[in-house]
Amino acid sequence: MDGEELTEQETALYDRQIRVWGADAQRRLSKAHILVCGINGTTAEFCKNIVLAGVGSLTLVDDRVATEEALSANFLIPCDESVYGGKTLTELCRDSLKDFNPMVRVSVEKGDLSNFGGEFYSNFDVVVISCCSLSTKKLINEKCRKLSKRVAFYTVDCRDSCGEIFVDLQLHKYSKQKLEETIECEHNYPSFEESISVPWKALPRKMSKLYFAMRVIERFEEAEQRKPGEVSIADLPGVLKLKKEFCESQSLKESHIPDAFLERLVTDPREFPPVCPIIGGILGQEVIKAISGKGEPLKNFFFFDAMDGKGIIEDLSNFNTGS
Repeated sequence: MDGEELTEQETALYDRQIRVWGADAQRRLSKAHILVCGINGTTAEFCKNIVLAGVGSLTLVDDRVATEEALSANFLIPCDESVYGGKTLTELCRDSLKDFNPMVRVSVEKGDLSNFGGEFYSNFDVVVISCCSLSTKKLINEKCRKLSKRVAFYTVDCRDSCGEIFVDLQLHKYSKQKLEETIECEHNYPSFEESISVPWKALPRKMSKLYFAMRVIERFEEAEQRKPGEVSIADLPGVLKLKKEFCESQSLKESHIPDAFLERLVTDPREFPPVCPIIGGILGQEVIKAISGKGEPLKNFFFFDAMDGKGIIEDLSNFNTGS
């Protein structure tokens, strides 16, 4: 992402944030190309944040047509049905995002992201996916990892008032301040598949219950050939049955994934709107750190539950995957 210096117009527009993270970080942002696959309230918040930060370009992928239900969490969609009727989520979000910062190129790509080849993903510095199945997350992460260039990969999901972010920066070098000294550091990240393949019995006893709950629901949706979020209270018996099977095979006490917690996530899998700006804001902050190389990025899962107001970072990179 090295290249041209900031223009006078960019320097004037981003003056305040340049004072915070420096001209070099802003230059890196202005040359960065971001891909977001899957539009919902959380990714809408992320897109707003990253556009205001001044990235070079943002490409949106999601062929779903906007519905009234999407209005509850996605503030980028106009409330007037005569405006959003018949249009895709990406078309509506693109038009709104352009108004936030005309200097950022915002475009729409149509198609199934699973069918895009490696060449497509090589056009980007950051790939963020949401509203995707378990197998799609694995597939896109693997495609990004096979590229000759390093592409930062993120998944983000919100269910009810809970959110999860996964980060794969591969081998990432960054600098951080310690007192008045700048320290050069690096992190080596595992893939999504490697991370979720860690045997549950090898994980810390205080591991976030949301990690386990998300893995159970993902597997249930995939086994039942459901789209992400296509579960309801009627599916609870099947989800609890799968949880029991997982806990037995993984030698984990069932109490680590309370039935009441799973019931909450299954009863209303939609995003709780107030949580979207929290998760979208944290994701935006992490992407800015990854692009700029300034500040320690989270590694490699982040979990948030509005019921207790806690944000938890879990690092699954230091455990034996059993392979």
